[in-house]
Amino acid sequence: MMGSWERLSRRGAWLGTVLLLAGVLAGQSQSRAQTPVQTPVQTTGNVSVRLVDLAGLEAEIARHAGKVVVVDFWSTSCPPCVKEFPRLVALKKSSGERIACISFSLDYEGIDAPEELLPTIEKFLDKVGAAEIVNLLSTEEADAVYRKLDLVSVPAVYVYGPDGKLAQRFDEDDATKRLKRPFTYDDVEGVVGRLLGK
Repeated sequence: MMGSWERLSRRGAWLGTVLLLAGVLAGQSQSRAQTPVQTPVQTTGNVSVRLVDLAGLEAEIARHAGKVVVVDFWSTSCPPCVKEFPRLVALKKSSGERIACISFSLDYEGIDAPEELLPTIEKFLDKVGAAEIVNLLSTEEADAVYRKLDLVSVPAVYVYGPDGKLAQRFDEDDATKRLKRPFTYDDVEGVVGRLLGK
């Protein structure tokens, strides 16, 4: 028969093993929690959307130096934006690599987190076939972006020449003063055509 001392020794060894395993598992869990999580580009279907601030947008425009760049400031809550957006997609398809088309969503209004808006934005972009466009979602509140860009509201479209300089700005204020009517993508395409030497 096993003596009491031997039984206690075995129980102690068993308890020590359990505690050792628990410590190892807790350490692995803690090291996993401390590892920074990389936020991947958000994708749905063929469309990808990156979250950036205005500085990130400026960097994206600069990245396409040598090309005509069209930046569409828009929001899913803006009916004229949604109506005209397919024209941006068509412009990219018809012009190919000669131009870069960037959509900059101003859906984020400072409530919750920008990431929570991605499903709605991606669904719309998938629906209009915006996979060839650089799709960005502002991480800055819409009102802050409006102030920084001196914009009244969206839609707004900025066209940059191959030299990286703003060639034409289309927005409500410009349309009222210069065009005496709301702008459309016919106006945008006219400026793009001129810059491409069409």
